[in-house]
Amino acid sequence: MTDTFIPTTAQETLDAIGWAVAEAKPLRLFGHNSKARLGRPVQTAYNLDLSRLQGVVEYEPAELVLTARPGTPMADIEALVAGQGQMLAFEPPDFGPLWGGAANRGTLGGAIGANLAGPRRFKAGAMRDHLLGFSCVTGRAEIIKAGAKVVKNVTGYDLPKLVCGAYGTLAALTEVSIKVLPAPEKTRTILIYGLSDEAAIKAMAEAAASPHEVSGLAHLPQTVAARSGVRHVGDANAAVTLIRLEGTDISVKARCTALREQLGRHGALEELHSLNSAWAWREIRDVSLLVQPLDRQLWRISLPPMQGAAYLAAIRAALPMAEALYDWAGGLLWLALPAVEHAHADLLRGALAACGGHATLFRAPDSVRAAIPVFQPQPEALAALSRRVKQSFDPGNILNPGRMEPRQMEAGV
Repeated sequence: MTDTFIPTTAQETLDAIGWAVAEAKPLRLFGHNSKARLGRPVQTAYNLDLSRLQGVVEYEPAELVLTARPGTPMADIEALVAGQGQMLAFEPPDFGPLWGGAANRGTLGGAIGANLAGPRRFKAGAMRDHLLGFSCVTGRAEIIKAGAKVVKNVTGYDLPKLVCGAYGTLAALTEVSIKVLPAPEKTRTILIYGLSDEAAIKAMAEAAASPHEVSGLAHLPQTVAARSGVRHVGDANAAVTLIRLEGTDISVKARCTALREQLGRHGALEELHSLNSAWAWREIRDVSLLVQPLDRQLWRISLPPMQGAAYLAAIRAALPMAEALYDWAGGLLWLALPAVEHAHADLLRGALAACGGHATLFRAPDSVRAAIPVFQPQPEALAALSRRVKQSFDPGNILNPGRMEPRQMEAGV
């Protein structure tokens, strides 16, 4: 049986972690548990449920800043800022259905912990580029604050960068401030039909290098595009390359016309407007086109954009059934593969040696994620630095032991 602490205030969070430190009892941290199957499995006798640390503390639309508690649902935050004509520019994805869970269950703390970002990542940056400041309780049972509730802040150490992508292994967040931006007035998406992976990457690179300020670049091979609920994508009977433009109505219209003329030689073109465009990019953002079947293993590959097609060709030479989705102009490759005990890890990471990059096992059973490295193994110098950061924040390995690497589990139990 696992006992669970459910704090409702920062002080109660401090008390729970203080007890855990004094008793040397590791804690598994979570909010709505929507990302419990991301990273290595954590097994502890005690849980720290932060889901009741929720609610918006302060929102100043004119200042482009929102402060909220970590258990606040991302769906609530997005709805709030949309009501003021604003958005979270890092385009946080909703990955709950990828693991067979419900949609719209992700929290602000979870998005920070996993450093999640959607298709606008190559232009607007990741979650860590929009986190302004935070308060937290470290694994030393100390309350610290870092950053500020302002967009322009350049003083002190940039600790917000550390907690993003730390998967709750450094501290339990109690309050965070993030940057918001004006939402675009108009969105259009140019579709190019029938391109090979190699040709699509060249077309996306050309669009990215153009003066037309694209905000989304993705490519769907034919079998993946066929699953789309957007008619001009799902019924294309061909691979589909998507190029998004955002801004004012007049600007988007002019840029779209110019970019269509520039890209016309690549193949047949179509265009999606607001609702269909938003739907298509939501499918890409949430990787919903690769959700089924749920027993397939899913990898997230980050690599140089121009190397994506060659990398996938090498994988398909060994695994012809591999399905893929390209995002970030080819710099992000989602791979759905047949399930095996070793998750094809040696093949995928071995193929990266030729081009460089990182491979993260995003979906697999607990037994597989416990047996192989979920995250790309770090060079020893970087791994040593990561261990020193962990030691500074959480010397007893109290918080989410083993979530990112086996050493944490061994030292924390």
